[in-house]
Amino acid sequence: MIRIKRLHIEHNGRTLVDIAFDITGATALVGQSGSGKSLTLKALLGMLPEGMRCRLDTESPFALRRGETVAFVPQNPFTALSPLTRIAAHFDAADEAAIAELFDRVGLDAALMRRFPPELSGGQLQRVVIAIALSHAPRLLLLDEPTTALDPETRRVIIALLDRLREEQGFSMLFVTHDIVSAKALCRDVCVIKQGKVVEKGAMQTVMKHPKSTYTRTLVEASFAAREFRR
Repeated sequence: MIRIKRLHIEHNGRTLVDIAFDITGATALVGQSGSGKSLTLKALLGMLPEGMRCRLDTESPFALRRGETVAFVPQNPFTALSPLTRIAAHFDAADEAAIAELFDRVGLDAALMRRFPPELSGGQLQRVVIAIALSHAPRLLLLDEPTTALDPETRRVIIALLDRLREEQGFSMLFVTHDIVSAKALCRDVCVIKQGKVVEKGAMQTVMKHPKSTYTRTLVEASFAAREFRR
């Protein structure tokens, strides 16, 4: 378990985020646009914009270091990769055998590593950025809205892939999203935030079926039919 004992972000004396939560296995950080999700993710990656002040107190069995113990899957695979660079060149490792092994893990044909990003579909590109993240052998995988740019069927396949990879490789996962449907399919725990504050947190099934706050209830009802989340 990774415990975020306190994350406090401020800018020009104004508090933007002040939260605490645990990352246990697969955890979702859910909220609407402007809730503080992206700032939280950037703080964990050490990528906050210049001028923002951050206090991050954690309790973890390993040091959180981007590119070493922490890897990142960005929101849009179409903009995450250079369109003029062959897929293989986006990996730190130059060994094609190692890249081919990573491709096999995510269900891609190794021949695709010699192509350019525009030649691949959205689902294939999302698998590529997942493979790039796995190349760092992370202990914590951070995902920023990784299903937003995908069609429903591809979204389902990517969620299943992430679930399998986490089980096989044992890394923890923080799934940052406003897509409660995908979060519910992948994560056992959830932390709901609004305007930089935790609204509620706990087991995904409990929070989805019995939301305590009006804010959470609104998010859930916007995503599920009443008969589904009340079962």
